[in-house]
Amino acid sequence: MRGLAAYRSLGAIDLRNVARDPMLFWIVVLMPAFGLFFRFGTPPITAALEQRLGFDLTPYYPLLMSFLPLVAAGMIGSVVGFLLLDQRDDRTLSALLVTPLSMGDYLRYRFVVQLAVCLVLTWLIVPLAGLTDTTWLQVSVAAAVAAPLAPMYALFIGSFAANKVQGFALAKALGIVMVPCIAAYLVTGPWQTAFGVVPHYWPMKVFWLFDAGATRAALGYALVGLAWQGAVLVWLVRRFGRVVRR
Repeated sequence: MRGLAAYRSLGAIDLRNVARDPMLFWIVVLMPAFGLFFRFGTPPITAALEQRLGFDLTPYYPLLMSFLPLVAAGMIGSVVGFLLLDQRDDRTLSALLVTPLSMGDYLRYRFVVQLAVCLVLTWLIVPLAGLTDTTWLQVSVAAAVAAPLAPMYALFIGSFAANKVQGFALAKALGIVMVPCIAAYLVTGPWQTAFGVVPHYWPMKVFWLFDAGATRAALGYALVGLAWQGAVLVWLVRRFGRVVRR
């Protein structure tokens, strides 16, 4: 019951904060536009590249599609990260330490809401993009492996940024971390797994394996990816707790 009450009260506060901040509001509202951009923007770009450079982008559609679950997680995580900065600056988080609502309850609320929103958004934007044939199992498993990236983004920003300006810089830096995954798509053999140190790699690899018809391998990679992301999340939770208690 205490958890449900926390979800109701904290949810109402978050909705007000997002609604009154134009930047956060438009980040949330415009996310489905990514799917439409991929659907209607990629084919003309593909045709132009083929005509002018003789480069066929079509074989790389699975790579492009695999970015969409990461986009959903990254944007939601960044929004929550900025909310954490606001609540850290106004000492709301410090006040939680002396209330019946524990820091653990607060973080569980954050995790559950972010994971749920990421799943819903991924189910929405991947079919909207429609560059490759996808199944609900493929989308669901890729979404489940990408969703933990949202609390990772939020905790990283909330732990290491001193203000929103630094938060923007860190959010951009986290986006750049996805770049090595492009190289991973081009690497074959055991060396590709070395990119697994980057948490973004795992949902993308799962998407690629499903696209290649390797369902069993995709599920195995999903479990390994979730285990690695869980370890990173534990470290970030501890780091965030130390920052709040300063």
